Amino acid sequence: MGKIVSVAATSHTFGSANGAEQATQRIVEGMAEISRHIVQSRPDVLVIVSSDHLNNFTLDAQIPIAIGIADEYRPLGDMGIPVQTFQGSRDFARGFAQFSAAAGFDLVPVENISPDHGVAFPNAFCNPGGGTALVPLYLNTVMDPPPSCARAYKLGVTLANYIKAERPQNERVAVLGSGGLSHWICLPESGQVNADWDNHIIQTIIDGRGEELATISKAEILAQGGNGGLEIAAWAFAAGASKGQKGRKVYYEPMVSWWTGMGGIIMDGPDTDS
Repeated sequence: MGKIVSVAATSHTFGSANGAEQATQRIVEGMAEISRHIVQSRPDVLVIVSSDHLNNFTLDAQIPIAIGIADEYRPLGDMGIPVQTFQGSRDFARGFAQFSAAAGFDLVPVENISPDHGVAFPNAFCNPGGGTALVPLYLNTVMDPPPSCARAYKLGVTLANYIKAERPQNERVAVLGSGGLSHWICLPESGQVNADWDNHIIQTIIDGRGEELATISKAEILAQGGNGGLEIAAWAFAAGASKGQKGRKVYYEPMVSWWTGMGGIIMDGPDTDS
């Protein structure tokens, strides 16, 4: 029986500090705190849940949910992320795909992917040195229809069940939801940030009410959080993996100069300990 030892979620972009030095510093400190939390939990496997940004999954193959099953991953290198090879866990990923199929999810196993910033950026600061096996799980919210928060939450619960039921004794797993918060991409509203909505999403999850995200429709997310806000599906997944446990807000900044709301949380997993 494996164990989830840490669960967190964070935004996955970064911009210039010019004119927003103090806010940027608080974001840096928040990401560092999430990194410490995950590193100190000593995971054997790090599951990072994110959307791809039309780099590995294009409109030619509009795959909504996929899981990396490669033995190693080499990042794409966008956003200046170092192109450093990281080990994967084929056994964990294939096993989860099979377990999920029995639970009603069709995860597409993928081999030849080069994780873009959605996975590679949080992996760079939460998996320093690459000592933890990376398992990228994609909820491709740029596809239409996108994976819903309801589906994402249930898949997170399924991951927790898989780890408990199928994984080796004492295997330690960290889960990180990556994306969001409110932002509008290539739309007239680009540059807007909805801090009220962002903080509502954060509070709902850390209060242990993450299942309520399942009631949020695509139309509501688009209206309140923009098309980039659909990435909160990764946060819903993290909430599901923590199975209704509570958490705490680590940071939040409405970064208008970056055109996005930036936030991060740390959750209590269903069986986390030190």
